[in-house]
Amino acid sequence: MAPAHPLFWRAARLELEFRHSPEAPVSLARLVAGELEICFDRPLPLVGILTAGRGHVTSTDRLVQTAIGDSLRYVSHESEPGVALRIVSASDDGLRATTVLEALDGALRVSTEVENTGDRRILLTAVTSWAMPLGTRLDVGAAADPAADWELLEGRSEWLGEGRWQARELRGLLPDLHPEHTAQPPRESVVRTATGTWSTGGTLPLMALRSRRQDVTWLCEVAHSGPWRWEVGEQIDDAYLAVSGPTDRDHQWSQLLAPGESFTSVPALLAVGTDLEHAAAALTRAKRAARRAHPDDRRPALVYNDYLNTLVGDPTTERLLPLVAAAAEVGAETFCIDAGWYADTESWWDTVGEWTPSTRRFPGGLGEVVDAIRGHGMVPGLWLEPEVIGTGSPLARTLPEEAFLSRSGVRVEESGRFHLDLRHPAARAHLDETVDRLVRDFGIGYLKLDYNIDPGPGTDRAASSAGAGLLGHARAHLDWIDGVLDRHPRLVLENCASGAMRADSALLARMQLQSTSDQEDPLLAPTIAAAAPLSMLPEQAANWACPQPEMSDEAIAFTLVTGLAGRFHLTGHLDRMTAEQRSLVAEAVRTAAELRPHLIASVPLWPLGLPGWTDRWVASALRAPGATGSVVLSLWDRGDEPGEMTLAFPGLLGRAVRVRTAFPAGLPAWDTSWDAGAGLLTVRSAGSEPEARTLMLDVAD
Repeated sequence: MAPAHPLFWRAARLELEFRHSPEAPVSLARLVAGELEICFDRPLPLVGILTAGRGHVTSTDRLVQTAIGDSLRYVSHESEPGVALRIVSASDDGLRATTVLEALDGALRVSTEVENTGDRRILLTAVTSWAMPLGTRLDVGAAADPAADWELLEGRSEWLGEGRWQARELRGLLPDLHPEHTAQPPRESVVRTATGTWSTGGTLPLMALRSRRQDVTWLCEVAHSGPWRWEVGEQIDDAYLAVSGPTDRDHQWSQLLAPGESFTSVPALLAVGTDLEHAAAALTRAKRAARRAHPDDRRPALVYNDYLNTLVGDPTTERLLPLVAAAAEVGAETFCIDAGWYADTESWWDTVGEWTPSTRRFPGGLGEVVDAIRGHGMVPGLWLEPEVIGTGSPLARTLPEEAFLSRSGVRVEESGRFHLDLRHPAARAHLDETVDRLVRDFGIGYLKLDYNIDPGPGTDRAASSAGAGLLGHARAHLDWIDGVLDRHPRLVLENCASGAMRADSALLARMQLQSTSDQEDPLLAPTIAAAAPLSMLPEQAANWACPQPEMSDEAIAFTLVTGLAGRFHLTGHLDRMTAEQRSLVAEAVRTAAELRPHLIASVPLWPLGLPGWTDRWVASALRAPGATGSVVLSLWDRGDEPGEMTLAFPGLLGRAVRVRTAFPAGLPAWDTSWDAGAGLLTVRSAGSEPEARTLMLDVAD
């Protein structure tokens, strides 16, 4: 056997070594990330490709062990140190695959480009974005049972229940089959997918693999606003992970490549650290590096929105004007009019699409309310659901058939709506005209872009498969968002999809903030808010604060702390509150403004671990960069009697820390005790109802 040849690439804290030879495909051999040095002794091809004409080496459902992936051989590479690496491989049947690695401030964005260099058509049915063994830390050594060395952390979301994380031992998911006896790896794996367009509406595209023995945690995320797949499985003497966008088996995706044509996979993000928090910090920095620059990044606006537990899609001039005045009084900087502003009837679900203001709801015109918002010193905002046309809308009859998703010539309908296909110029022109008109006529500076249906596998119009049509639409949608922000660079875009059903990194690389949930129960919201910074930037995580006049002061503070855990997002009948209640809300708004510089540079911590849905105590923290960076701790006690909890801050071990209450100042302070030698903070609540506090941990030395 010919010797393997090394290929080295360095990017900031990362150093990668690949191996290749005339008899083997390119594979990852070694990775260094700060203090970590991880070796990959069991090669796994970087690329897995399935076509209708060539499948797996041995029959399996996996993304790996593909015949084409095994046959790829190194051709060349292009390296830009610290920026990007492109590794070109080719197979003997006319496929050229390029693995693209881009450096993102200590993490990686990875993808695969496939080109048909032959003289016959090729039907792709799966292309990995990335595949790798989990490896072994060099200074720790291999485990007797490598798969048993790891646990899988996976998150699930649904409407009102986003970001529920669970850790499970990998060996409990993968039986020990003793594959060394057959000299073949197992054929099954742990597979998770998203179908349709709710990319985060079930299992999340972000997953973690953690070895406590080795002190290694991998984080990998598919960055796509449509279907995806990730899998974790066992090889002989190692475990592996592989990720992809849509596939034929899972999503009715196939892509026909004529000679000379190419296809690019969806990207994925990869980060590694000694534990979940270190890996999450690397991923957080990577997402900031990958994010489209916007003025809002530096000073995230404090938003009031009239929807949750307040007007609930039924706005009028009479109802809005008192809310506008009250929101301005407490310090809101943006006022967003949510759903219903375009509807003359209360039942408007299946008539949306034209996005012209109702004259019944606004007898003096929508401009009267918008002018009031601006007159109070706030930026006016509106809700839109741009990608849908109600079945009862005139546009359902006037837009061309080609402007909608369809299957075999039949327009796709879901929940009283048709879905636009943004590959078509008429669909895009309609949305461009809508946004430009609202910005021009009303001076709108904020748009909440909602998305409340999932149309299924996609469209086969002008596509080789339904999945390919949907992928084309998803990419056209991203391009449309880029176009909107190119024309209106100060316009702030909020991403929403029945809460966070489409809160993926492809959209959040463009949008300024993300609704974390539609959850209306203040007692359930903390779990969602606490977990959100694992999936998105803290400054993008728009957590509803829902104070209401019938609440006690502690209940008002409880929901306001939820807002302060990320990007403060306010609602509620402030106009019906007493002066004292509004003063408490105003204090939270001021606190949010004061914490902005901390928020936009922070990385997340979970001093109680990732929250459980029914946990009494829930905690999340945001730490500023640097050894002396302060920590903002959001802590909720959902019990109805006094309690005590100890929280771990290993990054502050041995440090002198001063603990103070950031919010609320006027309610009884919780007792706190800092143990520097153990890095532990003990907190005691004292009330007879659920309570929450925002605490600041200042490093004194």
